[in-house]
Amino acid sequence: MTDSTETRDDAPQSAMHRVVERVEALVFDELEPGHALPSEGELAQDLGVSRLTVREGMRQLSARGLIEVHNGRRPVVASPNGKGVGDFFRNAIRRDPRSLLDLLEVRQALEVHIAVLAARNASRASIVAMQAAIDNMSRNISAPEDFNEADIQFHELLAAATGNQMLSILIEELSDSQRSSRAQSFAGHERLGRRFDEVLEQHADILDCVERRDEAGAAAAMRRHLRSTEKDLAAALR
Repeated sequence: MTDSTETRDDAPQSAMHRVVERVEALVFDELEPGHALPSEGELAQDLGVSRLTVREGMRQLSARGLIEVHNGRRPVVASPNGKGVGDFFRNAIRRDPRSLLDLLEVRQALEVHIAVLAARNASRASIVAMQAAIDNMSRNISAPEDFNEADIQFHELLAAATGNQMLSILIEELSDSQRSSRAQSFAGHERLGRRFDEVLEQHADILDCVERRDEAGAAAAMRRHLRSTEKDLAAALR
């Protein structure tokens, strides 16, 4: 007589679906980030599937950023993140560097609204942190990598200042792609013979509007900054 577990597990996609569905229910409905999931053996027994099926399901869920898997330890529920989004943009840019211009359009859609929300919601502590990022940019004008890291930090802090966790996660997940974008923008800015003080002034203008709770001004300052970035990118990519 065939074992019932083997019979149920004869349809791999159906068995995999049960694993994914069960763990998703744990992640979204029952457990908090950082909490351990049941062991591989427990899930296999509970769902009537093989350990191999559970392992493959866990790999899929890990790739989606829902769980964290560490050798020798139980998987844990991951904190909210945009891993799949970040991977998509990284892969697109690796295939075609001109996708950086498409990414800039995504930034325009997100970051103009982010500037508005930051002007509405930013705390004094977040404003101080953004000013520190601008100061760090100023100290590193002659060190492109450090300059760009401080630039990325400013935009991440601006997103965090909105109080909207989803926007903050999206901007953080775009950071790796933004490193490519910032490097190209820096090169294009130099090619056009423009002063890097202009970039500092653009960030200072955004922060000034945020500090004054000027939502329309913050949006306009961010649009000007991203239009300038577009010129730099176009110069680098042509």
